[in-house]
Amino acid sequence: MNAIDINKFKVSSDISLSKTPTTYNLGESSKAIQKELKKVRKKLGKLQDTMYAHGKYAVLICIQGMDTAGKDSMIREVFKDFNSRGVVVHSFKVPTPKELSQDYIWRHYIALPERGKFGVFNRTHYENVLVTRVHPEYILGENIPSVNSVEDINDEFWAKRFEQINNFEKHIKDNGTIIFKFFLNLSKEEQKNRLLRRLNKEEKNWKFSSGDLKERKLWDKYQVCYEDAINRTSKPHAPWFTIPADDKPTARYIVAKILLDTLTTYNDIKEPELDDEVKANIDLYKQQLKNE
Repeated sequence: MNAIDINKFKVSSDISLSKTPTTYNLGESSKAIQKELKKVRKKLGKLQDTMYAHGKYAVLICIQGMDTAGKDSMIREVFKDFNSRGVVVHSFKVPTPKELSQDYIWRHYIALPERGKFGVFNRTHYENVLVTRVHPEYILGENIPSVNSVEDINDEFWAKRFEQINNFEKHIKDNGTIIFKFFLNLSKEEQKNRLLRRLNKEEKNWKFSSGDLKERKLWDKYQVCYEDAINRTSKPHAPWFTIPADDKPTARYIVAKILLDTLTTYNDIKEPELDDEVKANIDLYKQQLKNE
């Protein structure tokens, strides 16, 4: 398999999504890629056990992408070998009345992972500068004092919201959360194929909604909003990675490899040592148990 440089996918300067590839050649068959993924995710599972015992860092994984980009299956396949106690997935839907009664980041803040655990956000706080930017009328439901009409939702409003998101991520990073943000970069043609598959396969019909086609008509606008959001919020403490998503096995492998390669650079992540008393008496404790 071709080696990958994870920095190739990290956004460290402004990007143009129209020039960002949606495919990547790993030089292997789909079956071989899935085999390599299994190896990587087993290593991730062992690393998560160590991080759980260590209890110093939390890991937040944010996954964004257009409909059918493969978010659900990405989560299922990459985290399959994790101990269930160590990873929590949150899928954020349309805000509830209770959530709308708080500020827009509140529901994401209370879902953050504890130290020692992985938290996966399937759709994230970025929905608040993506869907709401394509549909600014949704902002009115937040009952913000300074916003009385759609006309109040101007460039200054979005600039302030991006600043708030950057501050939120900086705050949680400074308090022990390692942040990964993945944009699953899907082509419009591949989305069409996946929507057709939902319609053609009876067992997939439940995933289809007529709203999918309405949102698809806004594809270009979403791409502009994604590009702007990524460029404004990819920071050293919370980088974005653009993942070619037209081929699911390849996308899953790249995400898993980015996680493993990055987390293994933290030299201080290790299982805690036994305290001196336990270490000095470990043979005695063994003997006591054997003599029961």
